[in-house]
Amino acid sequence: MTPAGASNASNAANGSVGILVGGGPAPGINAVIAAATIRARLSGAEVVGITNGFQKLVDPHQDPRDAFRVLDINDVSRIHFRGGSTLGTSRANPTRSDADLDRVLDALQQRGIDKLITIGGDDTAFSCSRLADRAGGRLAVAHVPKTIDNDLDLPPAIDTFGYHTARSVGVEIVQNLMVDARTTERWYLVIAMGRKAGHLGLGIGKSAGATLTIIPEEFPEGTLTLSRVVDTIVGGIIKRRAEGRQDGVAVVAEGVALGIEPQELESLGPAERDAHGHVRLAEVDIGILIKKRVRARLSELGIDLTVVSKNLGYELRCADPVPFDMEYCRDLGYCASKFLLEGGSGCLVSMQAGRFVPVRLADLIDPGTGRMQVRMVDVHSTRYAIARRYMIRLRRDDLEDPGKLASLATTCNLSPAGFASEFGYLVEDELPPLVLI
Repeated sequence: MTPAGASNASNAANGSVGILVGGGPAPGINAVIAAATIRARLSGAEVVGITNGFQKLVDPHQDPRDAFRVLDINDVSRIHFRGGSTLGTSRANPTRSDADLDRVLDALQQRGIDKLITIGGDDTAFSCSRLADRAGGRLAVAHVPKTIDNDLDLPPAIDTFGYHTARSVGVEIVQNLMVDARTTERWYLVIAMGRKAGHLGLGIGKSAGATLTIIPEEFPEGTLTLSRVVDTIVGGIIKRRAEGRQDGVAVVAEGVALGIEPQELESLGPAERDAHGHVRLAEVDIGILIKKRVRARLSELGIDLTVVSKNLGYELRCADPVPFDMEYCRDLGYCASKFLLEGGSGCLVSMQAGRFVPVRLADLIDPGTGRMQVRMVDVHSTRYAIARRYMIRLRRDDLEDPGKLASLATTCNLSPAGFASEFGYLVEDELPPLVLI
């Protein structure tokens, strides 16, 4: 089908736009694919979907022609409100060698693809940047930021697509667990996806009003240990019990696993790594490890409590996008195609204050690591301070108030001095109180 205003001649003039999805799924991928395809076809450009990320392009044992699928408006006009990826995805990494990069570039060139839209997180963004560098002007690229982790290094007010939907679905699950916890007088430990940063865990915990949320950013450098995570949760449990409640939900960002001693993680079995060298944290059941340690710590203090762990991540990634992500992704897809068709290249596509703002991929590279920079939660922001203030967890004033300290100590069969000795280190690095100007 040739759309109105397009012709075969204009197809040749505008070249071919390839669309590829890399990394894990995120709600809204199909909306990006659809909008990018429609915009390009209306300009007369051919659109070629590339299935399963870079996998078939980089693997010398596969025929790259099997990866290519021509897309037209009729193919994509009603996929924007569905989760998943109509093109599939993979974590195949073309940056491991120049030969792999050349193999991908040759496959694209033979197919006539001179413009490429990549949809993915920091690893796919890095692959996109390296391809553009290696191509030396033969391939124009634009990257659309996708990750439910919300950790691409965009300005603080700009979220990555998929985050809002994942948070929404996660909040609903945590709300149900909160009701179950109160009904059965137990605690849930919810491990939320987030390879390095705690944006998703914090977003879910704060929105749902979870009892407390733990993210890796809250720990000063060198202080993130399994024992400290466990004592933070146990301190919250004790404080909650001192206030008359036996139930609670603690949300823990999976990124805390990066601070856990390797021998502790090894007790859960060998940790697999993906094609980019990252530990597959979602497949390391740190919830089981934390739960066991929490139960043991509570037992030492004479507290008998049911604790249940739940990993929260895979069920968030392919949910149908909420309206925010549907609209946002259609904007991103449209702008990606328009940017390339008008001669742009080498940029990440962003929407800022309702306007398209291209961000140079080169500016997102961390000079120290040579990789894409990761945006961490700003624990000095008002947004985080408010989240922290609503959590039920030990604070400095709990230990400085003789009445509160006595109540906490009695709850776990310790003397006030003994409690301060056991848990006082948790508040040594407490952030200053929130000041509104």
